[in-house]
Amino acid sequence: MNFDFTDDQEAIKRTAHDFLAARYRSETIRALAQDERGFTEPQWHELVQLGWPGMIVPEPHDGLGLGAVELVVIAEEMGYALAPSPLHSNTCAALLLIAAGTEDQRRRWLEPLARGELRGTLAVWDEQAGWAPDRSEAEPTGRALTATKIAVPDAASADFLIVAGADGRHYLLETRDPSVQIVAESPLDPTRKLFTVHLAAAPVEPLADRPERVAQAYATIVTALAAENVGVAQRAMEMAVEYAKDRKQFDRPIGAYQAVSHRCAQMLLEVESARSLSYWAAWALDHEPDSALRAASMAKAYAGDAGFRVTASSLQVHGGIGFTWEHDLHFFLKRATANAHAFGDSRWHRDRVADLTGV
Repeated sequence: MNFDFTDDQEAIKRTAHDFLAARYRSETIRALAQDERGFTEPQWHELVQLGWPGMIVPEPHDGLGLGAVELVVIAEEMGYALAPSPLHSNTCAALLLIAAGTEDQRRRWLEPLARGELRGTLAVWDEQAGWAPDRSEAEPTGRALTATKIAVPDAASADFLIVAGADGRHYLLETRDPSVQIVAESPLDPTRKLFTVHLAAAPVEPLADRPERVAQAYATIVTALAAENVGVAQRAMEMAVEYAKDRKQFDRPIGAYQAVSHRCAQMLLEVESARSLSYWAAWALDHEPDSALRAASMAKAYAGDAGFRVTASSLQVHGGIGFTWEHDLHFFLKRATANAHAFGDSRWHRDRVADLTGV
């Protein structure tokens, strides 16, 4: 069996790597981290031209019709570049519309999203109930929804929200409605903007009740996050190795000392293990849906822990300079930590793996 990427997937990976490296240099990331929106419209339009907003959207709905493997390829490169962008939150909204949107909703919201004309995001976290969609506090009353959602990515720049309700259903609403109030938060990761969304009897459209397909959508979301953490960890490891080659103590590169070389070897082990799990989960989502939920949670749990451990180890290899604001490493540490908690932390996903395997 051939486990390599296809030629098309390799081409997507090369294009993404080169494009993101050219567009998101250190000074650009730092500037966007301090910007209120976290991205610019010209940057977004470049992603639109590449077709990335619609990469996972089926072709009949104006998308590229690519699979989870291609999504993971791009997500990994986005993490490697630490690109500040609403692409992930937009993809979350697209996946929920694909899974549970009605034909009319797909025509009015999914197709413009795939073309880059509209942006969406997904609101799941509640103030008290946590992130799980089936334990949301958002209680719909007829066609109106009153709730407070926290940690909603890119809400201020989105045209519509998909909100998880207390009944396990999902609801679509426009952000420009006067019943919607969006307040900026101070996130751990300044390269991914988060917002609190207050809904006061906001008019909503219910999505269809398709729990199995919605579960697959969430599995795809967490797999993409796992892949993004792989890219973050890969970059942090490379930074550590380069520094260990250049930095000298007692006229020897510090990488020659076992305390440093063993730490770098452990980083490689964790990065490659997380990558293998992420790729397996993506393959399962495309070709073996019966094992996809378990594979996705395994990838998210491992990559969440590995992302933090690798970036923290890289910081240790860098020594004092790694702890400074002027060094870029803290951005990678913060992204890895934030990703580890988004859509369920490692403990939650390990419990889910146990449930799915009947342990």
